[in-house]
Amino acid sequence: MTTTQDFPAMSGSLQEPAPFWRRRTGTVVTSAALVAALFGGVTGGVVGALNASGGGVAAVSSPVALNASSTSDVSTIAAKVLPSVVQVNVRSGQGEGLGSGVVLTPDGRILTNNHVVAGAQQVTVTLSDGRTVDAAVLGADASSDLAVVQASGVSGLTPAKFGDSDRVKIGDQVVAIGSPEGLQGTVTSGIVSALDRTVTVPGTSTGRRDSSVSYQAIQTDASINPGNSGGPLVNAAGEVVGINSAIYSPASDGGQAGSVGIGFAIPSDQVQQIVNRLS
Repeated sequence: MTTTQDFPAMSGSLQEPAPFWRRRTGTVVTSAALVAALFGGVTGGVVGALNASGGGVAAVSSPVALNASSTSDVSTIAAKVLPSVVQVNVRSGQGEGLGSGVVLTPDGRILTNNHVVAGAQQVTVTLSDGRTVDAAVLGADASSDLAVVQASGVSGLTPAKFGDSDRVKIGDQVVAIGSPEGLQGTVTSGIVSALDRTVTVPGTSTGRRDSSVSYQAIQTDASINPGNSGGPLVNAAGEVVGINSAIYSPASDGGQAGSVGIGFAIPSDQVQQIVNRLS
């Protein structure tokens, strides 16, 4: 049985990247040092705390887990999962931003992070085939940082398959798929670095910081960047074992967070317990 692992003190911050906002007037200033924004465009985001270590968390992309290391294995997994990964586009009073999402049903029910859609006035979804359609938030749970949206007028989408996150092992290879910096369909690979990491980030329910959110996460070194939040973490069988939601960023005077090889995903077992009531 795995035990909960706490982070040692770090000089940077764990971040739950709020949407990567675009504004005509310029960049949206974040509330903390370095933020990995969830959306493609200009900087934006929310910084959280990493237990008592003084670190912070940024929500971002989602990784896909593999058991084999060859390029052919990665490409096979990517080909299988890409049709089930979408880009979630959001417009709010802050501007425009984007994140990632996972297809749940053929008729367009899509899973993403709550912080991707919190405070959204308008939501659209860009499918893997390039079509962009209107969408509406069906349900959101700020306490778990998960949300479900419904795309309008679609059918025949490819739902992702969910696996058992309890079977994930340290050292398993992973691949992240999402829209970092708005580059839809980007694939990166790495390994599962640790399990049961306690991650605590500031909550978002209406686009502002609320009470903190904590969960036991899968840690990975798969490259995760702004725009990846809400994407899938899948195993070698192409099953989703996590939803990427946060990254660690070194201390900085400001600017946009990028991957330093420490990312976190909400385990699929936790996700499945919540998704049904959000739908």
